[in-house]
Amino acid sequence: MEIEVYADIWCPFAHVGLRAVAEQRRSLGRDDVGIVVRAWPLELVNGAPMDPAKAAHHADDLRAQVAPTMFAHLDVDHFPTSTIDALALTARAYRTSAALGERAAFALRDALFEHGRDIGDPAVLGAIADELGVDRPDDADRHQVRADWEAGKARGVIGSPHFFCGDADVFCPSLAISRDPDTVLRIEQDRAKLVAFLQDCLTA
Repeated sequence: MEIEVYADIWCPFAHVGLRAVAEQRRSLGRDDVGIVVRAWPLELVNGAPMDPAKAAHHADDLRAQVAPTMFAHLDVDHFPTSTIDALALTARAYRTSAALGERAAFALRDALFEHGRDIGDPAVLGAIADELGVDRPDDADRHQVRADWEAGKARGVIGSPHFFCGDADVFCPSLAISRDPDTVLRIEQDRAKLVAFLQDCLTA
């Protein structure tokens, strides 16, 4: 049994959503259930790289409304211009083991959002690979990024993060996101939705 999620590394909502799912999994005593993070490369989805200012604005909203201890050192001056190679590194780690793949998926997000590291810089990415004990990604891993994207489209992924487990699939189960009449982003924790998703998953 595993929880699958399609997500991009520079998506602030995925950073929060993955942590929430991992924490709830831990609280249920089900660390035996792996989290497989598949690539949903937003630069291909949207036809352009992520705007650093937009990502920082969303991170500020998340920190102010639901995640006060996260996004400690996001640095727009060291924001990646691409995540393809970082996503490929995650794929490479999963080729070694599910546990190492999950560790890489979380470590790369922490590097970007909590430590201000440019995960698109080959030197930075190489250092992270060395820290994880993962080989550098190759063309097969980059191909896997696109294969994940195509598979996600076929499965009906609507955005980052989109979770699947058994017969359950849901977009961003830990957060309720809306805009008020003044177009201000409103974010609330949706614990009931998260618990319901994991109960459906873990009892499948």
